[in-house]
Amino acid sequence: MAGGSKLSPFGHAIAGTGGAMFALTCTYPLDIIKTRMQVRSKTDANTSDPDVYQSTTDAVQKIIKTEGLPGLYAGLLSGLLGTASQNFAYFYWYTFIRSGYISRQPSGAALSTLTELLIGAGAGALAQIFTIPVAVVTTRQQTMPLGERQDLKSTAMEIVREEGWTGLWKGLKPSLVLVVNPAITYGMYSRIQELVLKAFKRKDMTPGLVFLVGALAKTLATVVTYPYIMAKVRLQWKPSKKDAETHKPYTGAIDVLKRVMAKEGILGWYTGMQAQITKAVISQALLFMVKDQLEKYTIVLFALLAKQKRAKVM
Repeated sequence: MAGGSKLSPFGHAIAGTGGAMFALTCTYPLDIIKTRMQVRSKTDANTSDPDVYQSTTDAVQKIIKTEGLPGLYAGLLSGLLGTASQNFAYFYWYTFIRSGYISRQPSGAALSTLTELLIGAGAGALAQIFTIPVAVVTTRQQTMPLGERQDLKSTAMEIVREEGWTGLWKGLKPSLVLVVNPAITYGMYSRIQELVLKAFKRKDMTPGLVFLVGALAKTLATVVTYPYIMAKVRLQWKPSKKDAETHKPYTGAIDVLKRVMAKEGILGWYTGMQAQITKAVISQALLFMVKDQLEKYTIVLFALLAKQKRAKVM
């Protein structure tokens, strides 16, 4: 995300949203798997239970066996809606805040890593506050059994009926903590990109370099923040009817981490991380790669629109 971009915050938001939606569509089965593994531990039942997954491969086999291929895409519509709204908000605010900050600095002054992280965190917090309801609905759709699953609108209304409007913001606190994830990702991406360009003596990144740098940046961010990712999902999860009687509701992210630690040890904090990292790395790398290309086309499109506008005025 270079400081000398010709795109406005709105243009960056369009490109970033397009890249994120493409990436989610490609990696959605991994998203389903990591979410379900996060809410049901290996100790919840024996290995033959179709709702308990021992590995990514085991999850794929059990989901296809019980729900067919469509089961790997449960909640995709709300997932795409959530991704579109969250990434549009994130890229818009990130570029808006970053550009505004740079404009107030001496010409040629470079941003520090801490500044990059703070800008990313601020943009992420603003995005989360406005878009978390869709994330809550998506989590519910992904984790409910086939017979209890509803569409986007019905799921949202059920949450409101049972928990009030605040239920749509369940998991907001850990979500706000997790703004460090994209902050770390984009901060590391900017720094690694600078090193790569200098090392290869290049002015622009190739799609391959963008992919590799994006993957490395996202891997570092995911490893650091994964326990809170798992805690947020468990807070947003609603137990199925067969689990509701024995499940004691969580009171917050710390409560989730304590109870998981007591039952499964510290490794329980990282349940499903293999699928999460695979999904995160692939999706983030695809996002950066597609966004980079979309930015170029968006610049051309905006230039054509501006040219047509000037021609009409004349």
